[in-house]
Amino acid sequence: MARTTGAFYVMGGVLGLLITAVAPGDEGNRPLVGVAAAIALLLGISLLIWGPQLPHWIHHGYVAVATVLITVAVHWFPNTVGGISLAAFYVFVACDAAIFFAWQWVAAHVLLAVLLCLWVVPSRGLPWWSGIIPAGVTVGAGVVVGVLTRLAADADIDTLTGLLNRRGFDRALSGAIGHATRTGQGLALVLVDLDRFQKINDHLGHRAGDAVLQRVGDTWSRLLAPDQRLARYGGDAFALLLPNTTEQAAILLTEQLRAAVTTGCSAGVTSWQPGESGSLLVSRADVGLYRAKQAGRNRTVLESSRQLPLAVELREAIDTGALDVHYQPIVSLTEDGGKAVGVEALLRWSSSAQPDVTTEGLIRVAEEYDLISDLDELVLRRACADAARLQENFAQLDLTLNVNVSGLELAESDYAERVSGILGDTGWPAEQLVLEVTESELAAESHTALGNLHKLRDRGVRIAIDDFGTGYSSLSRLATIPSDILKVDQSFVAAIRSDSPAPPLLGVIAALSKSLDLQVIAEGVETEYQAAVLTELGFALAQGYHYSDSHPVADLISDLNDHRGLVGAGIPEGDHTANGWVPIQNGYEPGAFG
Repeated sequence: MARTTGAFYVMGGVLGLLITAVAPGDEGNRPLVGVAAAIALLLGISLLIWGPQLPHWIHHGYVAVATVLITVAVHWFPNTVGGISLAAFYVFVACDAAIFFAWQWVAAHVLLAVLLCLWVVPSRGLPWWSGIIPAGVTVGAGVVVGVLTRLAADADIDTLTGLLNRRGFDRALSGAIGHATRTGQGLALVLVDLDRFQKINDHLGHRAGDAVLQRVGDTWSRLLAPDQRLARYGGDAFALLLPNTTEQAAILLTEQLRAAVTTGCSAGVTSWQPGESGSLLVSRADVGLYRAKQAGRNRTVLESSRQLPLAVELREAIDTGALDVHYQPIVSLTEDGGKAVGVEALLRWSSSAQPDVTTEGLIRVAEEYDLISDLDELVLRRACADAARLQENFAQLDLTLNVNVSGLELAESDYAERVSGILGDTGWPAEQLVLEVTESELAAESHTALGNLHKLRDRGVRIAIDDFGTGYSSLSRLATIPSDILKVDQSFVAAIRSDSPAPPLLGVIAALSKSLDLQVIAEGVETEYQAAVLTELGFALAQGYHYSDSHPVADLISDLNDHRGLVGAGIPEGDHTANGWVPIQNGYEPGAFG
């Protein structure tokens, strides 16, 4: 708007100065016409420089002032012929208003131009009807340009939702980047994709799918500010342009939008940096969207152009190996005192940039900043090496090693080969490795992830579904996800209290696992009563604070040696050589294990 109006002003000012300088005649007031042309030129230059920063309503003032300046020039031009020719400039007013203003404002500006034209042309001593032709041309030009402009604008609109389409959004993005470049303001971009939308079309029909798209578009539009542009970017994908918005604010808004609709959706968020093109910005947001899909859908992932201090510190910690891996024993409920039959590797790290960050938050940062592959490899490699040393010292214990794996890692085509390489390097048997997969993070549609799990199982690695009972359609997907072990979410165990019956679902899970020939591990056991109830229900394995907290490998070795491989309350006292237990001779040197 500013560039077009400014160009009209500059063109009118230059032509006005030129014709005023060369036109003959002594009528009117040549200096006044020259001043009007000079004012038009200066106003045009001001619009070209500062126009994009001006409020929208000020542009109405510029168009109205242009109409008045044209009228002054027509009335005071040195000769009548030149004055009538200047009336052609009214067409500039009509075209400018028709392109950028709503129809009611177009009508107001064109009406003002027509009335002044019908007055000023006859004021030169011509018949009253002499102004009809320039006035009629002004009206005709305004109507034609307005209609054509709106037809062109409709090409930028999605007919189903009434939102911008991809073409319209790309235009808006280009303009927003230009504005951000001039003003230095921030700019954020969000790509959102409806999860499993194809199933709606397949099962309920395309009409139902269209209704979902319309409802989502209407709901989100009501939650956005006037300067925030929402578009249907294609299919079931939406794009959101957020001027003067930070990444964190964009994430919060995206979470509000996702919570406002019942349809699950994944989102990728990013922000613009000076010098970046619109295509680069969209590509980065698309990477975030892809990572959200691969991580299990129904979430928001930031693909930031700037790394947070925590991400920078984590990158350095991974490179230098300054991360700790602790181990929490998994015990047999059928053994007195709780015999350790396995350990779960747990990442531990204290950040100076964000001391209160949780392990879950740390994993999320690693996923968002493309650090998860290196982090997973570091934890798995160190855990396998530590477990191999554990087994060397305690041959009496047939320990398994449980290690968590990110859904993003499982979606990498070479993940199974990387795991096999680590097992070969560390000497840890594949049959004693258990990879824990959070069921809600494993997309059933991810053939790559499922293929990796099948490859690993074929090589002897066992698969555990972590947090079982809290994910998406857990029971129906047991047939889809290759698995050997179920880890019952700790929320079920926490519901075991002495003042109420055991949760019925625990008995169902125990019976289900027996029918499917799956091992079950109860997580989060904190009391003797919970352990007793789980034993009575038929659970064979458990872990939790009741038995042991997580420890560095050195402390765990000492603890297992002192208590003959038993952990938890009620460890019997007696000869360390009982039941075939042989303690470590000559003491234990912590330095040997880090």
